[in-house]
Amino acid sequence: MLVTDRHAPGGRDLVTVVRAALDAGLPAVQLRDKDLPGRTLWTLAEQLRRETRRTGAALYVNDRVDVALAVEADGVHLGGGSLPVGVTRSLVGRALQIGASTHAAAEIAERAAGGADFAFFGPVFATPGKTASGMGALATAVRAAPIPVLAIGGITPADVAAVRAAGAHGVAVIRAILAADDPTRATRALLGALR
Repeated sequence: MLVTDRHAPGGRDLVTVVRAALDAGLPAVQLRDKDLPGRTLWTLAEQLRRETRRTGAALYVNDRVDVALAVEADGVHLGGGSLPVGVTRSLVGRALQIGASTHAAAEIAERAAGGADFAFFGPVFATPGKTASGMGALATAVRAAPIPVLAIGGITPADVAAVRAAGAHGVAVIRAILAADDPTRATRALLGALR
């Protein structure tokens, strides 16, 4: 899953970069630009929904259940400061999948009990402003997880085999695609490593 950050492409248009990744086979996008006001976020979500529909990829919206419903996204992703998973599930029923960010095995179990369909765990490796939790913590969290877990945090194609060996269902990335000189090639490299 590609997690958006419109500042990561280095001045390139976010939708154009995401389009290149989708055309390379990217299966899912999470719109995560949390600082955007509602209408601007909705406009960006509409653009990404058109692109994901074109390729059959899934679209998730970070935190904003209203925007996710408005654009008929596939799901919503909840962070630590979002509505609780159980409250969100009561609002959306089965209309949306729910993902949740986690940093410990107990958090994964709690989010799953509330109705989350999958979890992000990380950061596995160090990222700007965040300390790595490490491969050992990922393996421990995945072993105890009742739902699929995607590893996030500083992951490159070279890391994918180890992350999968630790039990992660898949990976979520930001800069590995968005900051790449060639987003198409970067996406293909990640997908190839996942296979």
